[in-house]
Amino acid sequence: MMEQKYAQPPLSIADDELLDKDEVIVIVDDYADIVILLQDFLQQQGFASITAATAEELRRYLRTGKVALVLLDIGLPDANGTELIPELKQDDPDLAVIMLTAVTDLQTALACLRFGADDYLTKPVHFTDLLTTLRKVLEKRRLKINNRHYQRQIEEARFRIQFNHELAMKMNTAYLSTIELDEILQAILVGITAEEGLQYNRAFLALFDASGEILEGRLAIGPGKREDGGRIWQDIRNRELRLHDLLENIHSKGLETDTEVNRIVRALNVHVLDADHILLRAVRERRSIHVLNGQCNYPVPVELLGLLGEDTFVIVPLYSPSRSLGVIIADHFVTRSAITTEQISALESFAGQASLAIEHCHLYMAMQRKIQELEALTRELDKNKDLLIEAERYSTVGHMAAQLAHSIRNPITAIGGTARLLARKTEDRDTLQFFNLMISESEKIEKTLEDLFTFVEQVKPVLEKTHLLPLVHRSLLLHFNTLHEQEIEQEVLLPEEDPLINADPRLIQQALVHLIRNSVEAMPRGGLLTVAVRLEEGRVTIVISDSGEGLGSIHPARATDPFFTTKMIGTGMGLTLVKRIVEDHHGTLRLESRENGHGTIATVVFPRVV
Repeated sequence: MMEQKYAQPPLSIADDELLDKDEVIVIVDDYADIVILLQDFLQQQGFASITAATAEELRRYLRTGKVALVLLDIGLPDANGTELIPELKQDDPDLAVIMLTAVTDLQTALACLRFGADDYLTKPVHFTDLLTTLRKVLEKRRLKINNRHYQRQIEEARFRIQFNHELAMKMNTAYLSTIELDEILQAILVGITAEEGLQYNRAFLALFDASGEILEGRLAIGPGKREDGGRIWQDIRNRELRLHDLLENIHSKGLETDTEVNRIVRALNVHVLDADHILLRAVRERRSIHVLNGQCNYPVPVELLGLLGEDTFVIVPLYSPSRSLGVIIADHFVTRSAITTEQISALESFAGQASLAIEHCHLYMAMQRKIQELEALTRELDKNKDLLIEAERYSTVGHMAAQLAHSIRNPITAIGGTARLLARKTEDRDTLQFFNLMISESEKIEKTLEDLFTFVEQVKPVLEKTHLLPLVHRSLLLHFNTLHEQEIEQEVLLPEEDPLINADPRLIQQALVHLIRNSVEAMPRGGLLTVAVRLEEGRVTIVISDSGEGLGSIHPARATDPFFTTKMIGTGMGLTLVKRIVEDHHGTLRLESRENGHGTIATVVFPRVV
């Protein structure tokens, strides 16, 4: 007889967690009445169960089904239940076994436990004892499985931490020993795909261009065809290439860029105006996006799926504290294995490190450009210090000439004129001699004043075929410090082709220096200096414009008159010199105010040598 009353024992694990999905309890007994009662009871308690009358039936189900626990009768028609226990445990160490027997013999119970049974119940079985034992054994089994699972998770976490640490150390060495952006990008891709790295099959890198308006594919690594993947990886294993070797190889030789994956990545081009594009969403929201079977929380462009030839991949953004840099796209194109949460987290950590390396490279390159600019400026200043001194001399002597002209010319003209008049009216030789001396000396003074008006040497240019753009660059460099001190922005618009003109390089640079200097002096509180070179049919046009006060109501033609100026101090001798140099080179100079009246535009046109 079986007792129908039972109590609910306390459990640390809920009933619905004791068995996994599809797991069952097998009742093994050759007495049908007992089997029916036990199965009915288990079903009432929510435990799925099946029955077997023999050991062979049990073996057959164990091969095909998922069994969590066996209620095993000792006396079976084809086997001794006690002797069957080691076989069951060997095939499945997690299988729980509760023995059922009508024999109330202590030695029999101990033998069952010694062979590996989890517990022992005697017939007739009380439902209370059965339920308590069943739950206790299943709970013990679940705790053992969970413990093993947690141990494995801890071991995997430890391995990932160690792996990420080693990878970070190796990649840091690669980053810090590299100053070229392409080499850093190649190292990043190797780290993502290497066996000692993150083990993705393929990786694509897209970065924003210099304007920050276009996300464009830069570099990729991985097999172009699925069948190539195994061959490539086997070749790496055969050659025993470690991550260090792969990084050293790209440092010395670089990655092969003419591959199928690089042709794919170069076709990737997304404008920032396409704000809903999934790549830009990842960048804007600064979080990873996992595309699974072509689906995610956002629309996935069909063009992107077609381009990659893969519908499952992960997009991870690259960014520094100050700006977005681009994205990494990684997939398992060859193995088709799932991209796990752990793999995405590892790639996110790696992307953070890669972002810092890219930003470090950008800052280094910006610093190098500044150093090169300063070095070029120093060379130009040293080479053209005489030109600057000469330009300053024009300003100083021009100012002096204006003062002399104002203070001396009128009185000396009056003295000379009076002496000539008195000389015609006297016949006394001694007196006439004094008058002639006065006339001669006044003429010398007038000639000196005339020389001051035209103090620039009348040097004829020595013409030769000359490239114009280097002269423009050097002329701008000579004003480098002043532009920064006065917070003047500069916009330089130059053609790709460097035009040739027949010119004296020194005189042309002298003219450009004067024009740029005039523009800079017109913007003492900052502004915009624009220098543009345009190529036209048979001629070259140089346009230098500023956002200063402009010519106002002054007619542009007067600006090149000697001693005309709008400055409080100084003269217009510089523009007079510029006009003469330009005309000596068969060119034209035109000055005009900008349309809004704020600023001046100087246009110089030279014949072009074809």
